[in-house]
Amino acid sequence: MRGLYIHIPFCVRKCAYCDFYSLPLNPPPVDAYLEAVLREADGYAGMTFQTLYLGGGTPSLLGGKGLRKLIERLRRIFDLSALVEATIEVNPESATDELRSAARDSGITRISIGVQSLADGELAAVGRVHNSAQALDAVRRAGNSGIFGLSADLIIGLPGQDWLSLRNSLETLTGLGVNHLSLYCLSLEEGTPLAANPPVDLPPDDRQAELFEQARLFLEQRGFRHYEISNFAVKGHECLHNLNYWRGGEYLGLGPASASHIGGRRFKNAANLYAYLVNPAGQVIEVEELNPVAKACEEAMLRLRLLAEGLDMKELSLHFGATNTAELAGRLGEMAQSGLLVCDGATYRLPPSRVLVSNPIFGRVLSK
Repeated sequence: MRGLYIHIPFCVRKCAYCDFYSLPLNPPPVDAYLEAVLREADGYAGMTFQTLYLGGGTPSLLGGKGLRKLIERLRRIFDLSALVEATIEVNPESATDELRSAARDSGITRISIGVQSLADGELAAVGRVHNSAQALDAVRRAGNSGIFGLSADLIIGLPGQDWLSLRNSLETLTGLGVNHLSLYCLSLEEGTPLAANPPVDLPPDDRQAELFEQARLFLEQRGFRHYEISNFAVKGHECLHNLNYWRGGEYLGLGPASASHIGGRRFKNAANLYAYLVNPAGQVIEVEELNPVAKACEEAMLRLRLLAEGLDMKELSLHFGATNTAELAGRLGEMAQSGLLVCDGATYRLPPSRVLVSNPIFGRVLSK
């Protein structure tokens, strides 16, 4: 499987916790940006993709007209005849009826809504533009749009958040037919306003972990499967585009700051919108070609994120060769013996108790 990712680097206002590449431009230069993306796409003309993901930033700021133009032109440049999933991220304040109609008509199959919380105080504390009423309206309208997949993002550990608040968000969203939820623990990223001036009522790390565990149990009792570290889905509603990342598949990223993995080669575009608008095809930086040992370690790390599937070492060794995976197999065995991983035959998985403290484990997997 191969995925196509397009970064839309516009937002109404930067949230206090956000360290993704996006710019608060009003109005955003949508037409000029789309032309730049399509010029970059021309350099890869004829490629085949099975998934499409419009991420950001705020892709809903494209508007209905911009979205129709983008998808229509992409279908001329690429072979999208085998597309099985197409996702657009939207924020509640820009999720208009015009955009939803354009999404449905253009073949979008999933809408991912940046809800983050249904408590107005929590939203305001981190600089979100929308309020809970707008979020609920966006979810209801998306649910009535005829689009199959309905996903929502929530943040755990917002200022002043407790289980009553988080439970209300979860209960309300699942009651409205949301069939996929991404739960992200708030982190203080260097250079963000939240890190520079942390609120006094931020839940500490151990409380974040408790809230995450309570949310996990709540969702599993309602038929959601915890299929990836931060992601829960009703069966059949997992995000195929992201599963392709975690299974080590190929993907092409278009737009500033977007990353690609094609033909064993990894590369990334510079995070510079203005340079991109002038020369979209000339922004590639950080080119890396992984040797088989490094690639096997990376794929092992990614597959361990898939909590249900786990990492099948027999399959990995067949793909990369026993010599290239021998040291990795030894490290995995040691981690299983010490309880950092669980092992069922040749399949390794993260135990539930290690999900939120998985980075040191991944570090050991990647140590070549």
